[in-house]
Amino acid sequence: LGARIDEARAAVLAGEGVAPADVPGDLVTQSGGGIDPHLSPAAVRIQIARVARARGIEAAEVERLVAAHTEAPQFGVLGAPRVNVLELNLALDETR
Repeated sequence: LGARIDEARAAVLAGEGVAPADVPGDLVTQSGGGIDPHLSPAAVRIQIARVARARGIEAAEVERLVAAHTEAPQFGVLGAPRVNVLELNLALDETR
């Protein structure tokens, strides 16, 4: 498990150009099934510039869509804010 996390962290560092301390844990781990459609806002934010370049759109537009697909803690108190990545990707697809 440790080796897999180190490998995932190295991939994030190479792809996003951030410092090791800036890599959110949810970018190097996964849910039990590996299909959880949510990431933390921090995990999504460090990918904004790369996603904007890859999609040929302004980073500000990606930021707007991230904000629109960020969900509050459940019932206002359970859990932490999270971004529904599935819905975000669908919205990004519509920007073409």
